Amino acid sequence: MEILNYINGEWVKPTVKEYFDVINPATGLVIAKTPLGTKVDVDAAAKAASEALPAWRRTPVNDRVQYLFKLRNLMRENGDEIAKLITNEAGKTFEEAKAEMVRAYENVEVACGMPHMGKGEFVEDIAPGIDEIMIRQPVGVCATIAPFNFPGMIPFWYLPYALAAGNTYIVKPSEKVPMTMQFIFKLIEQVGFPKGVVNMVNGAKETVDGILEHPCHSCHHLCWFDQCGEVYLLHRSGAR
Repeated sequence: MEILNYINGEWVKPTVKEYFDVINPATGLVIAKTPLGTKVDVDAAAKAASEALPAWRRTPVNDRVQYLFKLRNLMRENGDEIAKLITNEAGKTFEEAKAEMVRAYENVEVACGMPHMGKGEFVEDIAPGIDEIMIRQPVGVCATIAPFNFPGMIPFWYLPYALAAGNTYIVKPSEKVPMTMQFIFKLIEQVGFPKGVVNMVNGAKETVDGILEHPCHSCHHLCWFDQCGEVYLLHRSGAR
């Protein structure tokens, strides 16, 4: 499988010289090569997401969630294929891989309830002569930097909710397990989201730094598993 970026509704082959070997843990064989993208790739994805944001946030929430209904159906229909990819690149059993994706489907399903979850609140006379109104608004361009151990599930902890709420999105899969999201983004392409609403960039440290430091990003979904990783990510994202 060739690993490409997905930017502004198109598959883009990064112009890189370095690649990371994706190894099947069961066989030790190289099954794909992840392009180690640069901040140039992040800039392109961020530009696409920023340009798509005004129209997407003004799209009625009832219309936004229709895309997620389609995505949920496509993912379930292709569940076995997704699970096989997780098994091949992450080393999980087939049943465990299928169970992982159940959580992804469930998050998409819950996000489809955004017309209700996104409602605001109004309180009359919260103080003398003062009424209070609260509305929920999208924050902007969001991004997920995913780990290696749940290549299919973790991006869906935030991706569907952010999209349903009117944000645009960038996903950076782990360079160790890029094949699962590569396939899922082919399903996202079939759904037909407007160009720039959902993007994907591949890479390692430079790509992560590019996302954390980019001024266009309003929200990051980070997942780390040790104190060192926590300190580094907080430092890089706080630097901007």
